[in-house]
Amino acid sequence: MKNQEKVLQNIPNLDTYHQEKGFWGKQIKTSLGNTLRTLSPIIILDEGHKAYSEGAQNTLRGFNPCMIAELSATPSPKSNILVDISGRELHREEMIKLDLHVVNKVSPDWKDTLLAGVNKRNVLEQKAREYEANSGVNIRPICVIQAERTGKEQRGTRYIHSEDVREHLIKTVGIPADEVAVKTSEKDELKEVDDVGGLMDRDCKIRYIITKQALQEGWDCAFAYVLVILTNPASKNALTQLVGRILRQPGARKTRIVELDESYVFCFKQSANALLTSIRDGFSREGLGDLKGQIVADLEEAGEQPDRLIKIRDRFKKSASSAILPVFMVRRNRSWKPVNYEMDIAAQIPWDHVDLEPVRSLTLSMSEEKDIEHIATLSEDIKRVIEEKGAIKLKEGGIRVDPVFMTRQICDIVPNPWVAHEFAQATLIHLAGKYDRKMIADNFVFIIEELRKQLDREKDRLAENIFRQMLASDRMRFLVIGEKFDFTFPKSISAKPAARTLNRKDGRPLQLSLFEFVPEEEFNETEKAVAWYLEGQKRLFFWYRNRSRRDYAIQGWRKHKIYPDFIFTSTSSENEDDYEQVYVVETKGLHLMGSPDTDYKMEMFSLCNKEAKARSRSELGLAVKNKVLRFEVLAEDEWEAKLNDMLQE
Repeated sequence: MKNQEKVLQNIPNLDTYHQEKGFWGKQIKTSLGNTLRTLSPIIILDEGHKAYSEGAQNTLRGFNPCMIAELSATPSPKSNILVDISGRELHREEMIKLDLHVVNKVSPDWKDTLLAGVNKRNVLEQKAREYEANSGVNIRPICVIQAERTGKEQRGTRYIHSEDVREHLIKTVGIPADEVAVKTSEKDELKEVDDVGGLMDRDCKIRYIITKQALQEGWDCAFAYVLVILTNPASKNALTQLVGRILRQPGARKTRIVELDESYVFCFKQSANALLTSIRDGFSREGLGDLKGQIVADLEEAGEQPDRLIKIRDRFKKSASSAILPVFMVRRNRSWKPVNYEMDIAAQIPWDHVDLEPVRSLTLSMSEEKDIEHIATLSEDIKRVIEEKGAIKLKEGGIRVDPVFMTRQICDIVPNPWVAHEFAQATLIHLAGKYDRKMIADNFVFIIEELRKQLDREKDRLAENIFRQMLASDRMRFLVIGEKFDFTFPKSISAKPAARTLNRKDGRPLQLSLFEFVPEEEFNETEKAVAWYLEGQKRLFFWYRNRSRRDYAIQGWRKHKIYPDFIFTSTSSENEDDYEQVYVVETKGLHLMGSPDTDYKMEMFSLCNKEAKARSRSELGLAVKNKVLRFEVLAEDEWEAKLNDMLQE
């Protein structure tokens, strides 16, 4: 007992059994913690910047360390920095893959960006096989793909889902299923790989990893060479963190093969210069080693509370219940049915009328100018960290020239695989008469992209002809048939429990919105401005924010329906409790005016106005018999003037 008392006098923070007044007094516990406290250990702390909370500090001091050595990419101002390793030193020690190539794809289709990443990974694998044959060192280049959504209930929306990416890789590109893995908070297919040797094992087959945020911190694989970013351009933090996942050099030893000593980023609908700036800022702020920053919680995958139910304002219930808007209908089996794109439009397209001349006349020597690759390397200036080394034209063939592969890439546009194969084969045969096989192989991805673009244009042209012919022959009409087929305002809508309500510009509650609560998150800045403007109009009866994929839609000659932004009504001159005019409005930012999508919507809205005027009110339907309908696309710089004119009519 006296020996234990002496030990406690020297080391008073040892864990004990507290029976000081008992016969045996305080008894020191036999534990690993007490053993460490008696040894006064040296503590080597990784990610030390995370250990500056009071609780963490108490835990560390509780081990009675003689020294704490902290390792951190972002040391705290309180840290006593003994050694500072710069990014250039890491590069000199062959620990990181630089230069960093950032490729901005000009194509508006995410599948083209993905295909470019596949192409680059294939090129790297060819180089890796040559390297292994000469050195015996195995490298299996991996492509990391960042999707927009991964949750089970999130597929089928306008966002790019991890399962959509997996399906496209396997079914369209032809990647074997066992080479693709998904890593999310809900599904971790890499765990099975880790249990049997990990991604670096020679027998592992994984070449593609699809994620959203799950690889941003704590994950590392030196075989990761290519990053394909398919996320929203606004998500800069997540992008910067993921770049760090592809910077590790395999074995911390350069291969002396340029392609295998560098890393590659392919971005969809983003500015490569802006991304370079974001990466540079991330390096400066958080260190080159891990690029760890603020992790944004993915609430969409974490499970949510039940949505709140929102009802129509009492004074608008009667009028809203009688408001039914017309849609395009086709005569089918002696009755009128809403237009079904696949059945009524796509199935009627005469594919033998497709013009492929723009693809056949491609000048392949110019193809590399379509995509620009920005190269970043370490700067001599420590404060700048990285700088742009240059921008080069792309020209690289990593996918074998194969009409079957080409057919897979266009089957989502041309549904008949036999017809699609004819297009692919005809294109390659024609180009083979002008260029050698190597030139075609080097430009194969570009040829596929151009073929897809031309087929899209032709499909659009032929579908528009069919649509207009059906209207002209009276097989299609702009009608209201009944509540089953047309749009009526919903009786209630839902919102997230934590959603903020949109208020007037002066902070007061909305008064003229159809529903009592309007979630602010559903509005961009232009749409907010329109809503605020409508709130201040005396002639306005009510306005409604039309929800995409759920509310009123116009089916035109393109596959995707048009979901206008706003539906609003003006007060009847005869009855203040009713409306007399209905306006359907789409708002567009200045940067979108003149785009093919905006032009298409303007054409469709013009057609709606024309058809609404051409039909008698009784033909449109009883619900709109005495109402005026008007469809408008409003530009960001003119919406207020146009709305003024509309509400003065």
